[in-house]
Amino acid sequence: MEDEGRILAALDGLAAGFNAHDIDRIMSYFADDCSLDLPRGPDPHGRRYHGRDAVRRGLMTRFETTPDVHYSEVENFATGNTGMSRWLLTGTTPAGEKIRVRGCDFYTFGNGKVIRKDSYWKIVA
Repeated sequence: MEDEGRILAALDGLAAGFNAHDIDRIMSYFADDCSLDLPRGPDPHGRRYHGRDAVRRGLMTRFETTPDVHYSEVENFATGNTGMSRWLLTGTTPAGEKIRVRGCDFYTFGNGKVIRKDSYWKIVA
């Protein structure tokens, strides 16, 4: 069982890392054998990355597709070995499209590190 206070502190650190666009800081929270499910992709779970190097590449796509990405209105929750972060993502794509979307991330922790990050976005139509 993980310490919920430690999970909440990690979620705060992750949000700060994302807003600073600091991939090294973000990855410091991830275990070696981690996985990432992005909200878009070819499968029902989105696009999946496994292992630190692959997860790092997957996370970098956020900064590549939305160079000025920012997470605000962040609310974090923790229970057991699970953390959840709800947020409002804003930014601009390289083509100039403005993005404003609500979403959440479900995190699974093991030994104080993220072993799984599963991301969800609202569909804006």
